[in-house]
Amino acid sequence: MMKTLLVRGMLAGLIAGVLAFGFAYAFGEPSVNTAIGLEESGGHSHSHDAGASAPAEEHEHEEELVPRDIQSTLGLLTGVLVYGVAIGGLLSLAFAFAQGRLGTLRPRVTALLLTTGAFAVVFLVPFLKYPANPPAVGQPGTIGSRTELYFGFVAVSLLVGILATVFGRKLADRFGAWNGFLLAAAGYLVVIGVVAWLMPAVDEVPEGFPGSTLWSFRTASIGTQVTLWLALGLTFGAFAEKALKRRVAVDA
Repeated sequence: MMKTLLVRGMLAGLIAGVLAFGFAYAFGEPSVNTAIGLEESGGHSHSHDAGASAPAEEHEHEEELVPRDIQSTLGLLTGVLVYGVAIGGLLSLAFAFAQGRLGTLRPRVTALLLTTGAFAVVFLVPFLKYPANPPAVGQPGTIGSRTELYFGFVAVSLLVGILATVFGRKLADRFGAWNGFLLAAAGYLVVIGVVAWLMPAVDEVPEGFPGSTLWSFRTASIGTQVTLWLALGLTFGAFAEKALKRRVAVDA
């Protein structure tokens, strides 16, 4: 059954990845293109202001390692699919552990609850602290430290979320399911709020960068993740419920 769930989780992740790619391409790429245009125009003007010896034409015709049309299509599709399949596999493992331990919930409800919790812990909370930025936002010299801060915060959020789940189960046995959930959620929010306050802030949006472009990019980033996680939860829930019903029928 573990193998069956893992395969179905990865398949659900693949389907969710295709849907998320469609959303990202339709709503995210226009703001990326706008930001790239601003970055290129800013770089050219900076070269002139700095008195660079190389002519502007040389900068304009620098070759990209990967053409932009490939980045926005095949590259984007590959990245989203790999991400979706990986998340789908991890979700199936978490589902195999949680099924039956969350009361008498139907498999698709368990899958949707797990997906919602994982979305909040892995993406939404870290995004609120370190939101995604389009090209032309952020200093090149700080990309390493910014990446470390983001993934460090994701790791802390995930760890605190797991601990909250474990303690929440114990609290539910003592105070009831609803009260246990509220106490665990409150504990998570308090701890992660303190961690977010202690971790350094990152604000490298250049002066004069269009707020509409930044807003469009970030809302598209959130929309892409919502599409992926929602599709994953619904699809895997349906797959898992069907697989478990088939197993019960065979055992009977």
